[in-house]
Amino acid sequence: MARPFAAWNPLDWSLVHGPVPYVLLVLGFGALLGLAVSTGPRWWTRRLPCAVLVAAAASALVVHTVDAWWRPFPDDLPREVAVWIGVALLGLALAAFRLPPLRWPGRIGAVAAALLVVLMAANQVNRYYVQYPTARAMLAPETEPLTTGRDERTVTAPPGRTLSEVWQAPAQMPATGTLSAVPIPGRASGFEARDAYVYLPPAYLTSPRPLLPVTVLIAGQPGGPADWVNSGGLKQVLDDFAAAHQGLAPVVVVDPIGSTLGNTLCMDSRIARAQTYLAVDVPGWIHSHLQTATGRTRQSVGGISFGGTCALQLAVNAPEVYGSFMDMSGQLEPTLGTHAETVDQAFGGDEAAFDAVDPVHVTARRSFPDTAALFLVGASDAEFGPQVRTVHAAAVRAGMRTTFETVPGGHNWAAFHLGLTRYIPWLAQQTGLTR
Repeated sequence: MARPFAAWNPLDWSLVHGPVPYVLLVLGFGALLGLAVSTGPRWWTRRLPCAVLVAAAASALVVHTVDAWWRPFPDDLPREVAVWIGVALLGLALAAFRLPPLRWPGRIGAVAAALLVVLMAANQVNRYYVQYPTARAMLAPETEPLTTGRDERTVTAPPGRTLSEVWQAPAQMPATGTLSAVPIPGRASGFEARDAYVYLPPAYLTSPRPLLPVTVLIAGQPGGPADWVNSGGLKQVLDDFAAAHQGLAPVVVVDPIGSTLGNTLCMDSRIARAQTYLAVDVPGWIHSHLQTATGRTRQSVGGISFGGTCALQLAVNAPEVYGSFMDMSGQLEPTLGTHAETVDQAFGGDEAAFDAVDPVHVTARRSFPDTAALFLVGASDAEFGPQVRTVHAAAVRAGMRTTFETVPGGHNWAAFHLGLTRYIPWLAQQTGLTR
């Protein structure tokens, strides 16, 4: 049930559209101007130039550290993000050079101004990625205990019919589905995963219970399972779909991949046995804890960015598990930054071992006529758009039943959210839920 007066709750105010980001821009640039202006001659000839030089050097160091040394994710920082990092550091540097001659009230004001500049820059970075559409999205998702147990009465579709054509929603069916946080242990893989989020649609919570299809969603890197819920609006998308289809929607397991900055390549390699986790442990947990449809045609996997690449990898390396997949804004190949670094760190320099599981190489030597594929990309995603198109062409040559679509936006959650709204109806058709 929607909370009354939610629009008046500051936690629900948009951080990417409307007045809030523009108010922060006005306040932030005003604070930056206030920090930069002074009447003292030493400020203009010494301290201000030093503050600018320090901020420029610190910005270059941060970007170099992230892109060339630390490498927490394979892609370089976008230029716009690097600029806003520089603005934040400039605000801090200006405040630091203003503090010594000031009395305590002035020092407090300088620190407050610097914090305003940092807040403005941080929200501009957030607007680039649309990671947190509201302040509420920064909080842990609201969850409830997972519905367990099996119903003796189930509903399935006979040959030639879809589940929605034979399902009749009972009168006592809940209006919305449930979201639960659950651990999925890596029993076969030894993989240490974070908690997954499981969405159960209203129809699942009734008796008789329809045997619904399942999809496993994988976030980008850096990222985590909660991104699909907070940034992607997962529960609302699925509740809306269920409301239009008598409570029916896929059962969704939002799957972890280890850590926010970790990159397992979604492979079994020297780094981790991530593929075994996703192709053995996760489906095994689903079958033992949830009452759903079974078989590859009723199981799908989808992801964005790193997760899109991962979904493609699972579809071609474990086709007996996943009969359909969504690759949104994925990469040309799994990567730790460069091809050489990837092969060296994950396979000890063994190119043949990498080629054995790399999707482009796998699709070049195998055909997948029984696999359905949805490729999505943001219309303005200049970096990943060409990569997705290349991978899509490889899937076509491998005989997959493919669909390629673009959505408004770039490589951010504005586009990913729209991609999710395209994926769910497509998935329902591929898995026999709807016509």
